[in-house]
Amino acid sequence: MAVDELDTRILRLLMQQPRTSVREYARILGVARGTLQARLDRLERDGVITGTGPSLSPAALGHPVLAFVHIEVTQGHLDEVGDALAAVPEIIEAFSITGGGDLLTRVVARDNGHLEDMIQALISLPGVVRTRTEVALRERVPQRMLPLVESIGRTARG
Repeated sequence: MAVDELDTRILRLLMQQPRTSVREYARILGVARGTLQARLDRLERDGVITGTGPSLSPAALGHPVLAFVHIEVTQGHLDEVGDALAAVPEIIEAFSITGGGDLLTRVVARDNGHLEDMIQALISLPGVVRTRTEVALRERVPQRMLPLVESIGRTARG
């Protein structure tokens, strides 16, 4: 799906002012409300916009420890291990990967002891061969999409 310059302006505005009304977005962008709504509907339908909820801080929710856990899985058990990971609330993301391991998870914990308990629970899952954990010390680049959207917008103009 091609994202054009108006789409990138809409996306930029959504990220910068997420609590503004559609009517106000249309006014700011100088487009008809119906045009804006049609664009938003298409961006959602095409999977560009994947959510509208608030961004939450695991640390502010009492889980300040962030770790990346690589999980090696017994051949043929990737789906069942993935399903088991989905049942663990402290696993906030999990990806199938190439390289050193089969899955990469982003895990949050209350403290280091809680993280150790979670790792032990992961190791005991049927199909898990071994894990390797890396604890994040400090966030250097927060999750972001605006630079990518702006880059795509420059490409759409040029």
